[in-house]
Amino acid sequence: MHHTVDIHEILRETLIVAVKMGAPSLLASLCAGMLVSLFQAMTQVSEATLSFVPKFVAAMGALLLTGSFMYSTLHTYAHTIFDQMVMVGGS
Repeated sequence: MHHTVDIHEILRETLIVAVKMGAPSLLASLCAGMLVSLFQAMTQVSEATLSFVPKFVAAMGALLLTGSFMYSTLHTYAHTIFDQMVMVGGS
């Protein structure tokens, strides 16, 4: 007996998981970049390499703080996908 799977629901959930995985580090990098740019504009420091280290540190900090959330999100998603695969193609 074969079951049907709603591919639109799977794709929607895939995109949501992708955003949940990427958002913390991207938002932290964005905020760090904005702060460094504001600092450079106020002090008129025009060093191009000044923004790389704060962005990297912010992204790594965000990954350290949200790593368990990202793991649980990906773990739940993987279980859902494998359950769907078993339901459709399992014997």
